[in-house]
Parts: sequence; structure tokens; C-alpha cells
Amino acid sequence: MTRLIDPSLEKLSSLMSDMGQMSITCISLAIDSYLENKNCTHDVYELSNKIKDKYFEVEDLTFDILLRYQPVADDFRLIRSSTEISYAFSRFGRYAYDITLVRDLFGNIQECKNLILNEISCKVKQIIKDAILSFSTLDIRKALIIQENEKFIDRIYRERLPILINSTNTKCALVEALILRYLERIGDHAVFMSDAVNYIVTGKHRPTKKQIFRHIENDSL
Repeated sequence: MTRLIDPSLEKLSSLMSDMGQMSITCISLAIDSYLENKNCTHDVYELSNKIKDKYFEVEDLTFDILLRYQPVADDFRLIRSSTEISYAFSRFGRYAYDITLVRDLFGNIQECKNLILNEISCKVKQIIKDAILSFSTLDIRKALIIQENEKFIDRIYRERLPILINSTNTKCALVEALILRYLERIGDHAVFMSDAVNYIVTGKHRPTKKQIFRHIENDSL
């Protein structure tokens, strides 16, 4: 039986889906602008602004749902977390735009590309796709994969900074430090999204691996 709240929840789901797809496109464009030396600043800027506009739509809609329908616990967790996740989407757009500005600021940075940045870029693309899929399917198993990939990004970031400080190529050192920082922040927000999905499903903030596995086992019974 359709509830009064359901059409509004479907609209919220559609908005979040749109934001997810736009975020994937935005980040892919930004990363490729660096890896392939393309000028995508305008396209990423436009997409980033559209994502931000969607964020405000989500805020208005969730506020309206809370006032109108007094949702039950499960719905409330989804609505509350949608606001938090939509904010993470807006940050994806902002950091993507920041990445394109690095290329604009330093000009041709072909000489600064390296295998480490390529590897981290691939990890970030995957982590975003996993975070969005985790939310759309409410699959908390993805959270474990996201957390492991984010730890890899953090480790490389910490290892590379001391090396870059001592680099004789100032331009490339600055480029890599900035790109790494933005990718690291994107990874952090992906983990934040996975935590929000865990909360929707389990009702717990930052559940342990043991709690996640226990919940998965109970669902499979």
C-alpha cells in the first residue's frame, strides 16, 4: 500500500541519483583533465554548480518531508542521511573543480604525471562509484571496501609529502601535493557517505566491522 510519504521519498531518491551520476562525471572529467592534459575547467565548474543546486533542493525537500509526514525511524534515518550525503556530493564537485584549477594555474603539467598519481586517481574513481552504489542499494558491504581504499589513499598521501618537500622540481612537487590533497579529501567524503549508509541500514554511527558482519549474517538468515 502506497503511503502519503512515498511520492516525496521517490522524488528524494531521484534527486540523489542525479547527484550521484553528476558527481561521477564531474570527478572523472577533473581527473582526466590532469591525466590527459585537457582543459575541462568550464564543464567541471558548470557541473559543480548544478550539483550544489541539487544539494539545496534536497535540503528543502527533506525539510518539507519532516514537517509534513513525521516519518517513522527507518524513513527518518534515510531522510536525515540524504542531507548529509548530498553535502558530500557537493564537496565532490568542489574538489573536482579545484583539481581543474591546478592545471589552469600551472599550465602544461605533462612532465608532472607519475604512476602513483595514476594509481590513486583510479582508486578515487572506484571509491566514488562504490559509495554511490552503496547508497543506491543500501549495501553496507561496500563500506568495508571503501574504507580499505581510503586507507590506501591516506597512506600514499602521508608517504609522498616528505618526498615532495625535498624535491628539486618545485612546480611538480606543488602540483602533486595539491592533487593528492584534493583526492585525499574526496576519499574522506566517500567514507563519510559509507558511514551514513551504515547508519541508514543499522541505526548505528560508525559501526565496527564486527557489527557490519553480524548485520549481514542476520539479513541472510
